[in-house]
Amino acid sequence: MADMADALIQAGYLVVNDGYPSREAQIEELAMAAVPPAVEKCRAQGAKPINFVTHSMGGILVRSYLAENEIPELGRVVMLGPPNHGSELVDRLRNIPGFTLVYGPAIEQLGTDETSVPLQLGPADYEVGVIIGQTAGPLSGMLPGEDDGMVTVESARLDGMTGFIVMDTSHTFVMNNDEVISQTLLFLAEGRFEQAVQ
Repeated sequence: MADMADALIQAGYLVVNDGYPSREAQIEELAMAAVPPAVEKCRAQGAKPINFVTHSMGGILVRSYLAENEIPELGRVVMLGPPNHGSELVDRLRNIPGFTLVYGPAIEQLGTDETSVPLQLGPADYEVGVIIGQTAGPLSGMLPGEDDGMVTVESARLDGMTGFIVMDTSHTFVMNNDEVISQTLLFLAEGRFEQAVQ
């Protein structure tokens, strides 16, 4: 997320660019390990409101945290390539020996069945903009419909979202795309994308 962080800093934002050990715990534990410390770092810098820009599972961590906790100074959230309705790839790959061992326990929670954490989180009641790519990748043949190589366009949608845009980028590199960065800055500033895809 370094390019995105640099652009946000240049635009005048105070930025906390924290990672999290995505392969070491389940989603609920990762959310509690990642979100509160980042929020406290924002508060320590005097940041207000506190916005989020997330990639992939990071969006699910923020949703998980906000489903059970409040951030009084919460601003806007931009999610890049989030599997908001779970991942069909997880459904297809989870039974391969070693899959969970390699990708960690949180990946098991990102399917589309009754154990899917994203499907249990409910709609957003805060301003959230979703950016999803439409550049296919090697695994696209395993996905139904348009996708970014990892997440389908339909899976990225979130009930209650404020904005939604499909762009020519891939899941892996969405955060480095100059136009994605521009759209992210616009949403954080104005709560909208330049052009929306319904």
